[in-house]
Amino acid sequence: MFPKTNIEKKLAKVRSKQFDDSNWKSVVEAIFKEEEQKDERILQTLENGTPIERNDFILDHLESNNIYHIDQIKKICIDYRLRFLASKYFKGKLPQEALSKIKQLEKVHQTELKGFKIIAPSKLFKLENADDPLLFAPMGNDYYYLIHKWGEDLHPLRKFMMWFFKSFENLIVLTFLVSLLLTIMVPQGLFSKENTSSEFIMIFFFMFKSVAAVVLFYGFALGKNFNTAIWNSKYFNA
Repeated sequence: MFPKTNIEKKLAKVRSKQFDDSNWKSVVEAIFKEEEQKDERILQTLENGTPIERNDFILDHLESNNIYHIDQIKKICIDYRLRFLASKYFKGKLPQEALSKIKQLEKVHQTELKGFKIIAPSKLFKLENADDPLLFAPMGNDYYYLIHKWGEDLHPLRKFMMWFFKSFENLIVLTFLVSLLLTIMVPQGLFSKENTSSEFIMIFFFMFKSVAAVVLFYGFALGKNFNTAIWNSKYFNA
């Protein structure tokens, strides 16, 4: 008794009430062009990375769990041997989701965001010669707003492995442990028929000096430094 409802026709009817069908195509093209221009502007800002102290956020529209102080960022970077640098040094690919979130934030806060910074391992940055990026924008007073996280999570043992490179004292502990392990691996009776504590200590000191020499050569030759020194350095051998 009643004709079936054609959803496509209903949808077209709603569109015709809001837009003129004759110029609908040009309206859509203008919208896409405007979005492309926004993407290009944001990418240009990320690549140039002009540093600024703060962005004009509307505090009522911010999510408090995305706000971090520089001291908290520094601690994480040191613990996991990461760097916190301007986006212009980042050589990884920025996902489309990050651009979308930036545009959404700019719309909500009615501003153009600048001064982006990223947390990531050193290998993801284009460092000057002297696993999980996080994109931030400065809020002022050493606070940063987390915009987007992408990529895979860090290895569960990364914090433990990088602990030895936090400071010189930690590196000495690693050298001691490696030397002790190598000393234990020396076959019994290699240097004398009887195993004595004095022989063990002598072998240990020999191993310790050898391992320390290798560590020092590796550190100076490749320009490596401790986590506390590189977390915000743009230099490869800082």
